[in-house]
Amino acid sequence: MSVKFALIGVFKLLCLGSLLTLVGCSSLPPSKPQDLCAIFDEKPSWYKASKKAEKRWGSSVPTMMSIMYQESQFKHNARPARTKILWVIPGPRPSDAYGYPQAKNATWNEYQKNSGNGWSRRDNFGDAIDFIGWYNKQSQIRSRINPGDSYNLYLAYHEGHGGFNRGTYQRKNWLTNTARKVESRAQQYDYQLRACEDRFKGSWWWPF
Repeated sequence: MSVKFALIGVFKLLCLGSLLTLVGCSSLPPSKPQDLCAIFDEKPSWYKASKKAEKRWGSSVPTMMSIMYQESQFKHNARPARTKILWVIPGPRPSDAYGYPQAKNATWNEYQKNSGNGWSRRDNFGDAIDFIGWYNKQSQIRSRINPGDSYNLYLAYHEGHGGFNRGTYQRKNWLTNTARKVESRAQQYDYQLRACEDRFKGSWWWPF
């Protein structure tokens, strides 16, 4: 009897270990973040979630994915680096931004309240990409930014709509350079996706 219980215990531990491994692997960043086709090959559920957000908010998949890459490098639990006290001692973080979209608490709470996605989490890819689509839609409404203008969409994403409308980015060369990188990456992602998207859709089990 004791041998039987011991075997059952070992089996449960193996199952738990396998489950934890799967969960850990599912949250790892894609191995080729510069290649949108490779990203969706590795994580097909991301394509489904991205297209759903695109359909809901009108922001293109390449633009949303380029913004997410810039903000978190696709790390589910990303946070801003801590400041340094006396150049050595870890200090507080400069903001409460968190997760795939690096959304701040106040902005995330606004999204939860107004998007109908009240149970969303910043470390969940589907919720995060929907947030970016929602935010870009607000940029279109509040700052009159064209949905295809990934350069200005990123500036508004970083500065907030009030800051963007006041032109705060104009004094930040590093930020405008970063926005150009987001724009260039979005164009690259768009080119890549046009060449490979057919293999991610069209099957009987795929909703797009």
